[in-house]
Amino acid sequence: MGKTIIEKILSQKSGGDAYAGQIVVADVDYVMGQDGTAPLAIKSFREMGGTKVFDPEKVVFVIDHSAPSPNEGVSRLHKLMREFRDEYGIDFHDIGDGVCHQVVPESGKVGPGSLVVGADSHTCTYGALNAFATGVGSTDLAAAIISGKLWFKVPETIKFVLKGKLPKGVFAKDLILYLIGDVTADGATYMAAEYTGEAISNLSMDGRFTISNMAIEMGAKAGLMEADEKTFAFVKEHGGRDFTPVFADPDAVYAKVLEYDVSELEPMVAKPHTVDNTAKVTEVAGTPIHQAVLGTCTNGRLEDLRIAAKILEGRKIHPKTRLIVAPASRKIFLKAMEEGFIKIFVEAGAAVVTPGCGPCVGTHNGIPSDGENVISTANRNFKGRMGNSNAFIYLASPATVAASAIAGEIADPRPYF
Repeated sequence: MGKTIIEKILSQKSGGDAYAGQIVVADVDYVMGQDGTAPLAIKSFREMGGTKVFDPEKVVFVIDHSAPSPNEGVSRLHKLMREFRDEYGIDFHDIGDGVCHQVVPESGKVGPGSLVVGADSHTCTYGALNAFATGVGSTDLAAAIISGKLWFKVPETIKFVLKGKLPKGVFAKDLILYLIGDVTADGATYMAAEYTGEAISNLSMDGRFTISNMAIEMGAKAGLMEADEKTFAFVKEHGGRDFTPVFADPDAVYAKVLEYDVSELEPMVAKPHTVDNTAKVTEVAGTPIHQAVLGTCTNGRLEDLRIAAKILEGRKIHPKTRLIVAPASRKIFLKAMEEGFIKIFVEAGAAVVTPGCGPCVGTHNGIPSDGENVISTANRNFKGRMGNSNAFIYLASPATVAASAIAGEIADPRPYF
């Protein structure tokens, strides 16, 4: 019987013959914690009697969720992480380096066939690199830091066959919002999503990361893609070692195979307060917007900034709207400066903040007020997500966010293309 991508990776890493539904213990290739989860993992590490890290070059901590620190409590947690780094010599990304889900792919440590666990639910982002990457809790992270192994229940897989080409003004974010709206927020719970087809092949790596990043928003444990020339070019550009790609067998068994033609897709928006509460932008156009956010681990990459800059160049944001821009990494920030995007944003009236998670998680950098509407390129719009349970968050593509920031209300970006 043939195997899916995730069954093959878990077979290789466990040294067995893994199929959906089985429990395996597998070797992990890279382990990641961020400042919202690593302190708890350090506590668990101590409680488990940890005295060494299984491989310092395969463990990384990233300070990104509250960076720079907004208060003394967070500063203590950051200090704890730095002390762990100094004690064990692990990889480390401090304030301003960027979002974990951008700096990890940039590090070259992850690639086709890798098995990665991270104490952050959007670790599934690296599935765009043909890796099995998934989020775990801080206790599991501690166990992986000590042993280099973790147990997994092999997930079933839903195969998404995405045909056709995206129309002008429609992007990867619109596609994944549409899929989540169709499958629903729990339609793929504890499954792996395999994304394939012409629409995926045509996407840049930046676009592919957006798709895999939001697999968790349909309940999926991973969001995987097959490797191609674009994948290998990305890995090579970032100094990665040689990786062995993993392809699904033609006779692999899937829980479902869902086919879509994306050629007529329109810009999409996720309405408050769930990601699967989706609508076409034309159905919510005119909704007043008080704050717009461009960035996060979903859409803070160079392509995203380029799309927004194209719309904002020579224009001003609406006088009653705030625009916050958070590049996904220091490298992206520098490239955006070189290409003139940062100048465009600042001249348009935006506030550009430190590379990192920005206001997404709600600890700093732009917490909305009661009753305010926010349109964001982030991946979640749950009640209270950005730090105020009385605010309303809409999710959209960088193009829709930029167009809405100019209009002061949710706006269709297609007239700009």
